[in-house]
Amino acid sequence: MCFSATADLVAGCGIAAVGVACVARTRRAADLPMAALPLILGGHQIVESLVWRSGGGSGPATVAWAAIALPLLAVWVPVAVLCVAPPNARRRLMIPLVAGIVTAAVLSYCLATHGVTAEIRGHTVGYAVSLPASELLVAGYLLATIGSLLLSGDRHLRVLGILVTVGAATCWALWKAEFISTWCAFAAVCSLVLYGWVRGRAVPAGVPRVSVGR
Repeated sequence: MCFSATADLVAGCGIAAVGVACVARTRRAADLPMAALPLILGGHQIVESLVWRSGGGSGPATVAWAAIALPLLAVWVPVAVLCVAPPNARRRLMIPLVAGIVTAAVLSYCLATHGVTAEIRGHTVGYAVSLPASELLVAGYLLATIGSLLLSGDRHLRVLGILVTVGAATCWALWKAEFISTWCAFAAVCSLVLYGWVRGRAVPAGVPRVSVGR
């Protein structure tokens, strides 16, 4: 979330551009879900710019925003982490993956049956959806997303997990006070961290490549 339609649009385009660079530099198919995460975050910001321009409500932009933020990321992040995790970390990563799948299923059901509405509140956007056992859902969501990063066994992804934790807590506090939405700034920083991760995963120069045919 950002503090205006223009800020969301500019931030979204910038983050998406980082995502394109991440995908372009990826050399392993298993790295693609993680490398594509900035594309999702950037698209999410662009969608929210449409929520701003529509004045909130329960239209397609609001539904798309909620679908990305809630069920999609709850599954995408643990799957992406599992794809790149070292073998010794994969067993423990099944816990956040299962949590993400269950959480995403419940969130998808809630969105399909109760819908979601958005309300412009000064420099923030408030989203409302009816959730049963909301505390458990929040715990499952955080375990799936932040937990998978912290348990990844990869130093860069653990740093990303810490950054997301700090950023989410800060943004939530500012949003709760209806002061200003700042997640777009943290999303941009996270995307740059992921770009550094992708560069580190690239095949080093001088490593022989296998060619088939001529």
